[in-house]
Parts: sequence; C-alpha cells; structure tokens
Amino acid sequence: MPIAEPQALLVEPLVRAALAEDLGRAGDLTTDTIVPADIVARGVLNARKAGVVAGLGVAETAFRLLDPDVSLEVARADGASVGANEPIATVSGQARALLTAERVALNFLCHLSGIATATREIVDAVKGTRARIACTRKTTPGLRLLEKYAVRVGGGVNHRFGLDDGVLLKDNHIVVAGGIRAAVETAKARLGHMVKVEVEVDRLDQIGEALAAGADAILLDNMTPAEMREAVAIIGGRATAEASGRVTKETAPAIAATGVDVISCGWITHSAPFLDIGLDFEPVR
Repeated sequence: MPIAEPQALLVEPLVRAALAEDLGRAGDLTTDTIVPADIVARGVLNARKAGVVAGLGVAETAFRLLDPDVSLEVARADGASVGANEPIATVSGQARALLTAERVALNFLCHLSGIATATREIVDAVKGTRARIACTRKTTPGLRLLEKYAVRVGGGVNHRFGLDDGVLLKDNHIVVAGGIRAAVETAKARLGHMVKVEVEVDRLDQIGEALAAGADAILLDNMTPAEMREAVAIIGGRATAEASGRVTKETAPAIAATGVDVISCGWITHSAPFLDIGLDFEPVR
C-alpha cells in the first residue's frame, strides 16, 4: 500500500518559506534577465546514484507555486527504487518557473530521498527478524513532518513526532522525578489511557522496576547485543523492547537478532547523505 503523503496544507508553507529565502528581495536575477516570460521548457529529474525516491510531491509543490499549470510525469514514484542515471520524473511548464524553483525542489527531493535510501538499507539489513526500524526526534528544525514521511517511505516507522504524543522518561527525567517507579507511576496517574509511557534504561537491573511500575516500553540505551538479549528475556513480552545507540546497517543485524521489537536510529534523519538527483533540461525549440 502506498504511503500517504503529508497534507498539502502542511507542506506548502515549508516550500513557500524555502522559495522566499531563495528569491530574497529582487527575485531570480539570472533567470528573469535572460529568459523570456513566454518560453516553455521541459526537464527530466535524473538520479545520479541508485537509491529510493521520496519527496516528489514536495518538489512538485515548489514548481507549482511558481507555475500553477506545471505538469509532472512520474516514472519512479515515492518508495520506488531507482538506478544510477535513471529518470525519476519529467516536469514541464514555464521555463522561468522551472529554473527559479529548481534548487528548492532538488534540495527537498535529494534530502528526502537520501533519508528514504538510508532507511531502506537498514530495513533490508534486519529483514527476517521481528525488529522494526524507527526514527527519532533528531530532525532538521522545521522539517520533521517531511523527514519522518521519508522514513516511512523507506520502510521504517516513526517514533514520537514531538513531546506531546508520547512519554519517554530518560535518565534526567528519572533523576528529577526521584526514580523509575516514581516517574512511571506519576505519569500513568496523570495521563489519559491513550498515552504510552516508555522508560530508558542503561542497566539490566533497572528493567524489573520499570515493568513493575507499568511501563509500556523499555528503551535499551547503548547496550551490547549480549545485554540486549538478556534484557529481552527479562521483559518477556510484557513491554515493547526498543534498542538505541550505535546503530548502523552493519550493526543492525546483530541488534535485531537479540529479539528486540524496535531499533531506533537518529542518523537516518539528521545525517543521511543526499541522494544526488539532477534536473536536465531538454533543448528549447
């Protein structure tokens, strides 16, 4: 089933802001100086490297905000794999609009496709296990909506979207609250039944206290695979077991083999490399 794209109402302000930043006070001096207003152009979005496509709708929004009649013909939809030097889509419209929106459209498309590609690599690395790959709140300020969408496109799942849709009691919360039991019991008593409570632990002896207090999930922070395997046995299915820390596509298989339910990975959003994609114009006749 295709992944639902973010609502246009939420995406458009992000793209408008990016275009406004690029256009500045005087607009596109280069394009507006040399390109006649009535010229129509056609360009192909080509992948320079192999990867997973994400963000075509965002790129189209950038073009469409400058030319409402722009046409985008998709060859590789979001979620599809694309090979090096293969076309992703063809865009047609006013030449000025395409040239002016080009960099903003590519910035979004390359960044989101890079996240989807990185996510897919780790998802593939743990295939055959129960573990799901999740992102974190380590996202680019203002772009969380889009980056978490790209993770879903790559086959991952989303952790919390923000501080307001789940409780994650980390080490500093536990210190301030007076311990794991006090923190969990206070949260459970004050929150509605739809809100999950997760506890971060870095020692095996903390797990029993978290479970006894009613934690819904246990985050195993920076544990070795051997420690994770023991932790999963202690949890025994009474809570979701999440692994976090030092996760790469190379380390993920050993982590997944411990039996954890979720592996969270911050770098797939904050440090994923761009997927190199270019817009190549066809000759104007």
